[in-house]
Amino acid sequence: MPLALLALALGAFAIGTTEFVIMGLLPEVATDLGVPISTAGYLISAYALGVVVGAPLLTALGNRLPRKTLLMVFMGVFLVGNLATVVTSSYGAVFASRVLAGLPHGAYLGMAALVAAHMAGPARRATAVARVMLGLTVANIVGVPAGTLLGQLVGWRAAFLVVVALTALTIAGVALFVPHTPASRAGGLRGELSALRHPQVVLGLTTAVFGFAGVFAVYSYISPMMTELAGMPSAGVPIVLALFGVGMTLGSLVVGPLADRWLRPTIYGSLASLALVLALFTVTVHNPWTAAATVVVLGAVGFGVTAPLQVLVMNKAGAAPTIASASNHSAFNLANAGGAWLGGLGIGMGLGYVSPAVIGSVLALVGLGIAVSAGVLDRRGPAAGSAAAEPAPEAVREPVSG
Repeated sequence: MPLALLALALGAFAIGTTEFVIMGLLPEVATDLGVPISTAGYLISAYALGVVVGAPLLTALGNRLPRKTLLMVFMGVFLVGNLATVVTSSYGAVFASRVLAGLPHGAYLGMAALVAAHMAGPARRATAVARVMLGLTVANIVGVPAGTLLGQLVGWRAAFLVVVALTALTIAGVALFVPHTPASRAGGLRGELSALRHPQVVLGLTTAVFGFAGVFAVYSYISPMMTELAGMPSAGVPIVLALFGVGMTLGSLVVGPLADRWLRPTIYGSLASLALVLALFTVTVHNPWTAAATVVVLGAVGFGVTAPLQVLVMNKAGAAPTIASASNHSAFNLANAGGAWLGGLGIGMGLGYVSPAVIGSVLALVGLGIAVSAGVLDRRGPAAGSAAAEPAPEAVREPVSG
């Protein structure tokens, strides 16, 4: 299983690198394509659009295929999208290539989470999912800074060429090490889609949208916050971004075992901690050392929201977890877009660069309120909160304390 998890995590590493590396290369991209930086920034939105649309769409189209096959197909589409980014020259073509590259993002991560959970068994589902998502966190420490440096030295397309190579290695690793996992047994596409109508799945996805939006309300504007409020030189911003990735990695190592024992309490604690850290950030951001330390903690508690919610949505989808699992990544990307928009709205209203932290804290509290409400409804009876009358073979019983 370790090699299989490593192969799945490598795919997550490639996805995390391609999603975030362009943020550090926007000046080079804009110059090369002959567009303003603001227009080049739409390429980030193009990728997010692909994620939101592609996660449920590709998963639905491949619902009847074995999961191992789907993983390779999704990464094949991802490879083609990134290769198109490398070889195209016009802004419109690059925009289309970013949409294409984003389409399999959520579908792959959702499927990888299901396969990892299946291999690990009921007792270690959250830990296995967190290990796969570790690829995303390591991408923020290694892949994004290294890709940014490479792109600055030899051209921005070189960063995406590396992603293409990593994707090819992922496909080979999945083919060699991931065991055969059968297709969903939910009774076809209609059975999978039915899971999205169940209250606990809807509430889990809504929690992800609001709770994680708090992270991106701040992360999207971390560069001006560090330079304008903390008084940090611009050269220090990449270090801060790497520190955020370090925090995410530390969080992933802790949150998996915790969620395996206490799933809902881990979600509650992560969201409450996130709201508190974001509120404290309004004070600590005015000093470079305390700001950097808070960013590490922010990364840790922010990741504490992701893996447990992934497992919760999978559990509550019952025997039809495939599309629900993929849709969770659409929810997180909606959180990315919504958090960035709301954080920018605060700045645009003249509330200053500290306002995204205030807005983020409020969003995290809203997510906590939704999560607690979902837990209360779930305790009132199976009809209120679960997707199936009988536990699914892949589902894990939540601890009584949840």
